[in-house]
Amino acid sequence: MILFTDLDGTLLDDHKDLTFENREAISQALSAGHKIVITTGRPLASAKILAHELGLDTDGCYVIAFNGGEIYDMYHEKSIFKKTISTAHVAWVFQEAKRRGLHCQTYSDTSILAEWDNPCLQYYRSRTNIPALVVPDITKALASDPVKLIVIDQDHKKLLRFEEETAEWAKGKMDRIFSNPMYLEHVACGISKGGAIKRLCQELSIPLSDTIAAGDAQNDLSMIDTAAIGAVMANADDDIKAHGTYITKNDNNHDGALKVIQAVLDHATPFDE
Repeated sequence: MILFTDLDGTLLDDHKDLTFENREAISQALSAGHKIVITTGRPLASAKILAHELGLDTDGCYVIAFNGGEIYDMYHEKSIFKKTISTAHVAWVFQEAKRRGLHCQTYSDTSILAEWDNPCLQYYRSRTNIPALVVPDITKALASDPVKLIVIDQDHKKLLRFEEETAEWAKGKMDRIFSNPMYLEHVACGISKGGAIKRLCQELSIPLSDTIAAGDAQNDLSMIDTAAIGAVMANADDDIKAHGTYITKNDNNHDGALKVIQAVLDHATPFDE
């Protein structure tokens, strides 16, 4: 079996920690020959840190980052898939976000990049454990086209308004989706976690019938719908739960993912309580 698991709100608790019980279950699943793939909206640099901490860096270990925009082979230390956004389009979103007083950021290979410092940037940086650089011109700071950018604000209504007002411009240039009410993610057209699952399974010759996906948010829906078993966390909103073939009894703060990881060990289909 192969488990594709989201991090924030799923595998990690609200303090961004992995419990001892979840860590042990992951270790047992790996020892038994199963695969566990971190599948996250986080930048690759942040996901790689957690993959190393979990021992998900041996032969056959992969990370899906940027909501499916990049698939990375942890053992061979190389990307096997990557789809970027035009730097010119990134600059336009930065401009429009700033005009509305919204924080916008993108990523280099190692850091968060933003054009001004603010509480949203500091909040994000503290929760992803990678450095943030404030630069005067995002187009000059980027060495190559980035995989993702994100617009952040504590007021979800402002982000919804921004999404609506820029919808016509964004057509054919990038897709947008919320990973939580504060984060409006921007990726290349056609990119999703579900699409990345299909790509990786095809690369590894693993049938989708042997897949489980676990998540809690809107940006997880494509992988929940793609996998043979779509596990949704108890802490997810009801509209997300409606897509699940299994809803965890516990939330992410109480080892909600533990049952899902154990199902990988037991080849459990369906889950039994």
